[in-house]
Amino acid sequence: MRISTLPNANASFSTFLLTGFPGLEWAHHWISLPIFVGYLVALVGNATILHLVRTEPSLHQPMYYFLAILAVTDLGLCMSTLPSVLGVLWFDARMVGLVPCVLQQHFLHSFSFMESVVLFAMALDCPVVIRFPPHYASVLTGSRVPLAGAVLGVRSAAITAAPSLHLLKFDYCRPRALSHAYCLHQDMILLTCSDTHFNRLYGLCIIMLAMGSDVLFILLSYTIIVHTVLAIASAGERLKALNTSVSHILAMFCFYVPVLGLSVVHRFGHHTSPLVHIFMGTVSVLFPPLMNPVL
Repeated sequence: MRISTLPNANASFSTFLLTGFPGLEWAHHWISLPIFVGYLVALVGNATILHLVRTEPSLHQPMYYFLAILAVTDLGLCMSTLPSVLGVLWFDARMVGLVPCVLQQHFLHSFSFMESVVLFAMALDCPVVIRFPPHYASVLTGSRVPLAGAVLGVRSAAITAAPSLHLLKFDYCRPRALSHAYCLHQDMILLTCSDTHFNRLYGLCIIMLAMGSDVLFILLSYTIIVHTVLAIASAGERLKALNTSVSHILAMFCFYVPVLGLSVVHRFGHHTSPLVHIFMGTVSVLFPPLMNPVL
């Protein structure tokens, strides 16, 4: 659909146009099949993890509580984008209002920050298990882990609130076509004629301070783990300790690599095919929730 065929507006647009797969509109129903299956597997897999942790007494341990918090985060990440993505592919429902768009990007970014900090918490959990196994249950009790999860959730929502509120006050006077089948902060600020210096600077700072510090401390944590594992005399104990953290390392790569790839495409891929943006955007929101239950 060409921009010229869109409804007219004077100074500020109150709706945006979501983007499917440009040039492949005829194949949207076929493209939607693997995407739908991916969402379904992610939702069922993470819901199953929550059910098992809740109903199986042997899993009432801090390690599995962290896994349950990660599953809740993955469910939120899926549900943030599923309605609009499948709406575009199945029903060509491409128009979205300003308020729903702002809410969607707020929840999407909040759950992304939540996923990052939960992976950081799980990375801290591993050294405690490996270095201090006798004191593990007393350091991380069953009541402290859910409380920590609630605090981390509030923290993730709070740090994305300020730029989201600013998006509601901006004047959107440029063509309103977004780059994905869901709303992103970095997409929306490209369509406004208002001053976006605060949003750009704030976004950069929270990424560096939040996700950047998470990655830094995760690397530090696994450095401690490797040092501790190498100091273990028994080969069997070394293997057991490594098995404890391998799945966490893979989960970390499944989250950070797609997010980094999407950031690189948005920053340096202005002249690449829109399909590259769409593909990376779909992978970044679907791949981590899909793979975490498998891992």
